[in-house]
Amino acid sequence: MSAKKPLESTNPQELLALCANLYDRSASAIQIKVNNYLRQKCDAQLVFLVQLLKDREEAVVQVIGDKVLEKEMRFPMTNNCLHAVMQRRTSLSADACDLDPELHASLRHVINPLPEQFLVVPVWHPSEDNICLVACLVDYPQYEGSEEYCSFIVTECFRYCIGTVLNTLAHEGEMRLKVQCQNLLIIARKLVSHLGEFTDLCREIMLEAKKLTLAERCSIFLLDQESQELVAKVFDGVPAAEEVRIAKDKGIAGHVMSTGQVLNIRNAYEHPLFYKGVDEATGFKTRCILSFPIRDESGIIGVAQLCNKIGGLYFDVYDEEAAVAFSIYCGISIMHSLVYKKIQDAQARSKLANEMMIYHMKVHPEDVQRVLVCELPHELMPEVALYHFSPRKVEESECVCYCLKMFEDLGLVQQWQIKKDTLARFLLFVKKGYRDAPYHNWYHAFSVFHFSYLAIKNLHLVEKGYISSLEALALMVSCLCHDLDHRGTTNSFQMQSGTELASLYSSEGSVMERHHLAQALCILNTDGCNIFDGLTSKQYSRCLDLIRDLILATDLAHHIRLVQDQEKMATEGFDFNNSRHRQLLLFLLMTCSDLSDQTKDWKVSRTTADLVYQEFFSQGDLEKAMGNAPLEMMDREKARIPDLQIQFLSHIVCPVFKILAQLFPDADCLLQSTLKNRHCWEQASAFFSRRWESGHSSLDILRDLELESFTDPALH
Repeated sequence: MSAKKPLESTNPQELLALCANLYDRSASAIQIKVNNYLRQKCDAQLVFLVQLLKDREEAVVQVIGDKVLEKEMRFPMTNNCLHAVMQRRTSLSADACDLDPELHASLRHVINPLPEQFLVVPVWHPSEDNICLVACLVDYPQYEGSEEYCSFIVTECFRYCIGTVLNTLAHEGEMRLKVQCQNLLIIARKLVSHLGEFTDLCREIMLEAKKLTLAERCSIFLLDQESQELVAKVFDGVPAAEEVRIAKDKGIAGHVMSTGQVLNIRNAYEHPLFYKGVDEATGFKTRCILSFPIRDESGIIGVAQLCNKIGGLYFDVYDEEAAVAFSIYCGISIMHSLVYKKIQDAQARSKLANEMMIYHMKVHPEDVQRVLVCELPHELMPEVALYHFSPRKVEESECVCYCLKMFEDLGLVQQWQIKKDTLARFLLFVKKGYRDAPYHNWYHAFSVFHFSYLAIKNLHLVEKGYISSLEALALMVSCLCHDLDHRGTTNSFQMQSGTELASLYSSEGSVMERHHLAQALCILNTDGCNIFDGLTSKQYSRCLDLIRDLILATDLAHHIRLVQDQEKMATEGFDFNNSRHRQLLLFLLMTCSDLSDQTKDWKVSRTTADLVYQEFFSQGDLEKAMGNAPLEMMDREKARIPDLQIQFLSHIVCPVFKILAQLFPDADCLLQSTLKNRHCWEQASAFFSRRWESGHSSLDILRDLELESFTDPALH
């Protein structure tokens, strides 16, 4: 070692000139200027800076001397001279063999032969108690105190320029992140366009993953929840001849699946989890692997595996960051694609079910012709127009014919140019659209339709201008369709049971009513069933709006909200110029039609109650089987039918027909019928009580022939 060189203070002008010259936005350009300054001041052959990433325990080299590396080098800060410097927190003279092998090889390209000794000088962060950079001086002068002198020069230099260096490095990191985000947004847009086909989506994911990380190959393994295996159906964008399955905890993919951590393997053949057999079978040479988990909001759903970095020895930390961000988009896209596939399957099944339903509901031409040329006498037709007439007297085979005649009797077929074969086909489809529920079946629809006919005809609603002819048509069609495909259960049951209907309509309310409306529109849209074909576009739209509002009005909850307004309208008098009054009247007529069984004689009222409570008790039995407590009127062991009927008539039925009688005095007979029926139920209550105490069921008591003679015959 030569004689000691006197320690000199740095020249402030030279330092100021260096700081003034550090205006570049490129971290590489700034490092070159700092390297050249330190090389000149320390009389070293070569200087390079190493950035230390404390949170990752990683060292980064971008520039060696004045040569910018094509690809920055990253290596761990363990078991090398950099780790020793951080531990000792002071300068260190180290052997070249202590360098990272890749860095050692790169230095040989610049200096050959490479000196055995070099000086490593730590640079402290200006505001944190840690080393952020290391300056490496290669082939520096060997004399007494030279290490101390070079360390002083480095420390003095970075006292003034460390902020610029760190800020430039941070700026480049932010710019890299910005570009990455922009690329990910482009990728996300591409992935969304492939949600419809899962294989295409996987192929697109692999393609974009390779582009993003410059990888030669990519594979995706998805977790099969049932078998708990990782399954790959597509390799490198090509569908496999047969899917590959591996245990979810085996191999590289299994390790990533189990740990949820990114696995970056720089040398595949040295890694214990790598299986060489695939390379031997395919002839492909795997150098490095980047494997990362694919997640959705619920957890890890798969693993992506990238092989061989193009133009590099291995995948770096930026590839890892890009892969982690990319995996989120992959997870979201995959799950949306699977959900979309389920929706498509559900739609396909629904379409098939609808086709099958329409097939079984199919109305044959001879059925339509049989209605049009019906030879039955239909002797009840004059009596049909009387309030006391019970439509349940009509034979089921004749109901459609009577519907057709009622439409004709009101002049609606002629006025709205409804083709008779279309109307007959529509009526037959509607009849088939009702299930065999005890009460909410075709006979109920026919009864409700019949009352709308009675009201329009006997109260002269169209002639006197209470409603228009179009509104009359909409009212009668609504009555026919208002309970289509009724399942014999209430809205609350649908909601509590979480049925398909509830999932479709619960957010809008009136679950069953909305389903009835949907079925009505479905029939109207069926070939040869559009009875509104003769309407103008405006009339057609208006008619459908009316049908929607009227069918939804059959929800008693809807009626209860409106009853006070209807009572007020009846008290103050109907205003023909008030559109709200016309709407309230239509709703009132719809409700009266729906409750019209209660305006018939006591025998019909009792028969109707039998049918209603059969439905109620069936629902109560279902609720009990589900572990729920049904309402009293649904519980066959608790329901006292006369008391329930008295409440129903007192609070719902009688008030409705009282409003109708106030508006139309000719309808007072309907109110009187409901009051008589209520009195009959009051008389029947004592009979029920005695038989109830003897252990008889409600329905058995209701069907007892003795009940007929127990009530006052004058009220029948």
